[in-house]
Amino acid sequence: MANRTVSDAIAVHGTNPQYLIEKIIRTRIYESLYWKESCFGLTAETVIDRAIELTSIGGQYGNQRPTEFLALVLKLLQLQPAKEIIIEFIRQEDYKYLRALGVFYLRLAGTSLEIYQYLEPLLNDYRKMRQRLPSGDFDIICMDEFIDNLLREERVFDTILPRLAKRHVLEENDELPPRISALEDDLEDDLPE
Repeated sequence: MANRTVSDAIAVHGTNPQYLIEKIIRTRIYESLYWKESCFGLTAETVIDRAIELTSIGGQYGNQRPTEFLALVLKLLQLQPAKEIIIEFIRQEDYKYLRALGVFYLRLAGTSLEIYQYLEPLLNDYRKMRQRLPSGDFDIICMDEFIDNLLREERVFDTILPRLAKRHVLEENDELPPRISALEDDLEDDLPE
């Protein structure tokens, strides 16, 4: 029971939500001590307590050990919390790792429209986070850089991200307004008259 998706889960991108994390990585997470000790019996509400305790983001490190961050992402995929809960993870500003967890989950399970709506505003969040590298060392990454990776890259933290519709296609279909960069005001101020 501990490793199964909730019974009333809705397929995400045509599959069981947990299958968005590759099988080998899922198996490593299931076998990890953190999963067995800290993720067993969590609910959508109690995941918040674990997310607040996070001190870094990342995929696998060392001898292919999954990070706590990746384990919590899998737990969210397993629980499939309501979108409103994930949106609150993203909107709150006090806990950057909770926000990062919500953002990564939304990038895996959300629609292209939702992803652009909720992730693009975070390109103005410049807070620094610790990122666990595959070597086991830590590096600093800013939230905006993390968001940019989620919007542009095919693979982040050893996870293949679902395809994302191009922004200009959503704009042409009048689903999204044109994006206005926060830098445009600065550029206009620097232009000679």
